[in-house]
Amino acid sequence: QAQRVKDYMNYLIMDQMKEYEAEFDSMLFHLPLAGSTFKKVYYDVPLGRVVSKFVPADELIVPYTATSLDDAEAVIHTVKISENELRKQQVSGFYSDVELGPPGTDTNGGKNEPVYTLLECHVNLDLEGFEDVGQDGEPTGIKLPYLVTVDEGSRKVLSIRRNYAPDDLKKTKIQYFVHFKFLPGLGFYGFGLIH
Repeated sequence: QAQRVKDYMNYLIMDQMKEYEAEFDSMLFHLPLAGSTFKKVYYDVPLGRVVSKFVPADELIVPYTATSLDDAEAVIHTVKISENELRKQQVSGFYSDVELGPPGTDTNGGKNEPVYTLLECHVNLDLEGFEDVGQDGEPTGIKLPYLVTVDEGSRKVLSIRRNYAPDDLKKTKIQYFVHFKFLPGLGFYGFGLIH
């Protein structure tokens, strides 16, 4: 079984995940400067496979008082997405097909490209109709892990997804992010050479 897992992971990383090496190299170059960088590892529905992407520290909002990603009450990933890519995901049903208004502009690399800024919020919520229930069948009031995606410009909710395995009785949050620190810092984030 271990050999099959090894072979499958090698196949994924070397053959299918074309972005893996470039994203990892980019993350390693940012790490000594910023002090903290992140990798986001998740199943990408439009691509139909696992992806591993570099996330700079300024694109991931975490409470400074958190000691780790696991105990953070909320983690918000700021995602820039083109108008066409967002439309594809709305038509496929991944995001709600709601009117958002005009996109903003991203001045990355000196180009003014129209993009939407999405806030992917990894939060705990007690949603009406989807409450956690105890053995007596009554709501417990315990907040459960959800992934809520909001368009920053219009403040409209594009999706709300359960962020725990359906058969998990403990309803443990699925962790998408891996935190890399250059040196331990005084709070959540690490220290880099600039510090």
